[in-house]
Amino acid sequence: MNGRTGGRRLDQIRSVIIETDVAPYAEGSCIISTGATRVLCTASVSTNVPPWREASGAGWVTAEYAMLPRATHTRTRRERSGAKGRTQEIQRLIGRSLRSVTDMKILGLHTVTVDCDVLHADGGTRTASITGACVAVSLAF
Repeated sequence: MNGRTGGRRLDQIRSVIIETDVAPYAEGSCIISTGATRVLCTASVSTNVPPWREASGAGWVTAEYAMLPRATHTRTRRERSGAKGRTQEIQRLIGRSLRSVTDMKILGLHTVTVDCDVLHADGGTRTASITGACVAVSLAF
């Protein structure tokens, strides 16, 4: 026995499939599938930045992350009063990852908000969200 459900070998990565332009109103969007994990990522561009960012003349990139209530084996309640521990940590990780590879000066006074919504969680939701978010941002421009 190899210890993995689904029969994947220990040295075998999940298959990766990225379907683009899945949300027509978003400037950039994709559904990324890594194995059975599926995440919808959308990038929305607005013509403003947070007040503390205005003087710099540079843009901003931020992210939100959520799991749909039935993305896991048992239904999980939606987070109503703001992001809690794990969710907040993942949102910050996605945002920081995107900011590390984005030239904020080129954005001008624009904010890119990326929403990552887990449709089905079967492991690797963080990495799938980061990869999908990068694709969505690149499609937004």
